[in-house]
Amino acid sequence: MTEVSLIEKAVQWAKKHGFKEIKANIEEFEKPTQYTLQGRDQPFVPDVTALQFGAKSFFEIAMKTEDVQNRVSKWKLLSTLASRKGGKLYLLAPKGHKAFTTDLVAIHNIDAEVIYLKN
Repeated sequence: MTEVSLIEKAVQWAKKHGFKEIKANIEEFEKPTQYTLQGRDQPFVPDVTALQFGAKSFFEIAMKTEDVQNRVSKWKLLSTLASRKGGKLYLLAPKGHKAFTTDLVAIHNIDAEVIYLKN
């Protein structure tokens, strides 16, 4: 599956679970706000953001990567932002990526809900 089709599945998951005002980092949607960590040049753009009961949540496609530190930094930032806005960070892991995601969340103490994203 392509990253775009995975983001589309994340949008479908968010809609199915009652989220509104969905923004997604794909063409047919308004782009989510980008965030920059202090001391970093490259901003982070969430895959999907949405509101539920006035709380803003973030949704990320969680896949294995060589650049683990960058992924962990992004997830920690989004988790902190979600917490401040009363929402949650959802990490949607496609087949073959859930154990990697669960391990990273546990090792780095990231406040996130890992969801298995069915094909």
